[in-house]
Amino acid sequence: MQQDRNVDRHVGERIRRRRTELGMTQHDLALMLGISYQQVQKYETGANRVSAGRLFAMSQRLGCVVGYFFEGLEENAGVDTLEHGAANRTTIELARNFSRLPSGNVKGAISTLVRALADGDEEAMEEVERRLAG
Repeated sequence: MQQDRNVDRHVGERIRRRRTELGMTQHDLALMLGISYQQVQKYETGANRVSAGRLFAMSQRLGCVVGYFFEGLEENAGVDTLEHGAANRTTIELARNFSRLPSGNVKGAISTLVRALADGDEEAMEEVERRLAG
């Protein structure tokens, strides 16, 4: 039973990740699926299990294969509780603004910088400085 809950939370986390990568809100996805944003929220937290049909519809709306939602499941035996509220809104805003940037060195440098900051990787941050300077 705990294994099922972990799978539900992992799938929910992957739904949230893909949605925010695309700069979509829960409301946006809900409208595309013809459901309430509260239902999307329940899917994303793992509170409600996503049916196979709904998961397929989500993959189409989110532009990914169904298998995307299960990637990394083996390594995530104990998925942590998902964040809500302002932190998620910040992520959505960041994704929207990032997608508006022209592709190329700036996008790559910003992506590397964010990853380096999250990991506390000083060497990677110095690499970003060099890339932006040159």
